[in-house]
Amino acid sequence: MQPNESTSTKRVRTSDKEREQVAEILRAAMAEGRLDLTEGEERLAQVYASKFRDELGPLTADLPNGGWTALANTPEAKIATRRSLRRHAWIIVSIAMILTGLWIISGAQFFWPAIPLTFLVIGLFKHARYRRWQMEYSLGHGVAPWNGPGWGGPQRFHSGHRGC
Repeated sequence: MQPNESTSTKRVRTSDKEREQVAEILRAAMAEGRLDLTEGEERLAQVYASKFRDELGPLTADLPNGGWTALANTPEAKIATRRSLRRHAWIIVSIAMILTGLWIISGAQFFWPAIPLTFLVIGLFKHARYRRWQMEYSLGHGVAPWNGPGWGGPQRFHSGHRGC
């Protein structure tokens, strides 16, 4: 490749982690009944044989949300979501106790911890509301690397939710 050529046409090799993520999506789609056993096994063989990221995108393109919804509905993902919500709630309770203690020590008339606690509770409700898009939180906000810019365009990990 010449030094002045565009790097956007350069193919990027896929990693084992990316292949395994796509394989998990395909297994979840098979468990959900969207792919029959034969087609699922064929796609899994293609996943493990792939060398470049752009080979992974078409394997999940015909699944709803690229297969992320099926993956988010697995029992493991639901357990992780509940664990994450419990952790978030306990952090808020801990902060509430610390702020209430500081309020008592300060002797202020107005219960000022209500202001930051309001925003923390709103964040918890938002987290609980978007629990069905748990994959977004666990995989990071953004695009799947095999569907990102230069590999067929961005594909969000979730649907309907436009940021945090």
